[in-house]
Amino acid sequence: MKKSLRQAKIEQIISQYSISTQDDLLNKLTDAGISATQATISRDIREMQIVKSADGTGELRYTIFKVGNRTEQNRLYTTINDVVTNVTQVEFMNIVRTLPSDGNMLAAIIDDLSLPEVAGTLAGHDTIFIISPNQVVAKKFNQKIKEHINENIYVD
Repeated sequence: MKKSLRQAKIEQIISQYSISTQDDLLNKLTDAGISATQATISRDIREMQIVKSADGTGELRYTIFKVGNRTEQNRLYTTINDVVTNVTQVEFMNIVRTLPSDGNMLAAIIDDLSLPEVAGTLAGHDTIFIISPNQVVAKKFNQKIKEHINENIYVD
């Protein structure tokens, strides 16, 4: 299962149920037909900025600590899924291929987010160059893009 889908399900479970342990979360994921290890869940919790906080009754439960504009980040991931056909890392840059006429739109979304992984973008009709501060950051951003690419987009 793709990480993005698993994390979306985790967010849904935490929003719907009072989850206080990783075991509780793992059981709910299993009930939903999603298999994952405890180590994977632990990484997801860290990446998604899930923290324990007291609910209305004083019990500790997992909640998602939202920083920044989550809606804009979701817009980025949705757009990547809809228009990106390929991404290639070259040194400290990522070359992103999109469907025709979508390069500028995706670059504008990335620019608007002011992501720390992105020093700048250069966009054309169907290609974007995304410049990162260094190779390590570029690789992480490349992986983030790949997690959200729709592999079913067909391009001649």
